[in-house]
Amino acid sequence: MSEAIKSLRSRQNALADSFFQLEVLSKTTHSHDDQASFASKLRMSNLFPLKPTGIEIFQINVGKMCNQVCKHCHVDAGPDRKEIMSRETMKLCLEGIKKTGAHTVDLTGGAPEMNPDFRWFVEEISKLGVEKIIVRCNLTIILANKKYHNLPEFFKTHRIEVVSSLPYFNAIRTDAQRGDGVFEKSIKALQMLNEVGYGKSDTGLILNLVYNPSGAFLPPSQSALEVEFKNKLKSNYNVDFNSLFSITNLPISRFLEYLIDSNNYDAYMAKLIEAYNPSAAANVMCRNTISIGWDGWIYDCDFNQMLDLKVNTKHNHLSDFVNEELLNRSIVINQHCYGCTAGAGSSCGGTIS
Repeated sequence: MSEAIKSLRSRQNALADSFFQLEVLSKTTHSHDDQASFASKLRMSNLFPLKPTGIEIFQINVGKMCNQVCKHCHVDAGPDRKEIMSRETMKLCLEGIKKTGAHTVDLTGGAPEMNPDFRWFVEEISKLGVEKIIVRCNLTIILANKKYHNLPEFFKTHRIEVVSSLPYFNAIRTDAQRGDGVFEKSIKALQMLNEVGYGKSDTGLILNLVYNPSGAFLPPSQSALEVEFKNKLKSNYNVDFNSLFSITNLPISRFLEYLIDSNNYDAYMAKLIEAYNPSAAANVMCRNTISIGWDGWIYDCDFNQMLDLKVNTKHNHLSDFVNEELLNRSIVINQHCYGCTAGAGSSCGGTIS
């Protein structure tokens, strides 16, 4: 790998340190008026402290290893990242899922399929009888190695809902964000998923795509963008999918690096703050979700996980899981939370208001 495509960790970039990222984010408040803190916005919306509404979604990061190194990755994932969830920790996840009664299990990474116990884990989760298992597949992993070529069939067998990022419906913008050749491989993988029934209206096999902006701006209308994506992918590549999720880039990890290096950080944070939406704040995903790190620590959301902001409970590791504490906790917030509450709002399932 060249220097340009290594993770922050491998480059020993200061932003690889979550504490340093939080220091950068804290300066946002100092450079604006007193109303710029996210906590103050929640108070004005009568949402402080932010409390959970339940635990419906059990999101699990099974490792930071990935076959791609995308410019805006908030996980700082890549081939050089060796953090991988062990089978022992997966067993603790299974116990936690049963205790919460969560109806959805959301598997993410990195490329979750690169975890050597990934298929075993999916099979064990399936035995629990949860309503939905989501796998966040980057598409190119399907073509990365022969051992992954049958992933579409494996997903079909277990009725997995596949959620995949596709920055745009052409190669120029996709490859600029995700790496040379990614668009072509992604289209091939989508066609392979279509061949087994994914994205087709009569199969029940759900294939959703994720769009996030390539620069320092908020995403456009999710519904309008979905129509455009569907038309372009169908006419140009005969690709079908179910829904498009539009997600705002949060100012952490490699996207934070981009904002700083391009001198867009202050302007982008100002956009997020100005676009704060109380309705979106009331529906943020951390209110019905918990996020589990590869090493078993518990977080309010995937973004807090990457900033090492663990849940504010006495017991915050799977080895000592107390469901009642999680249901009664106050959710940990910081300035990056503006990304989930700007405009129509943003979550792992797209816009929220």
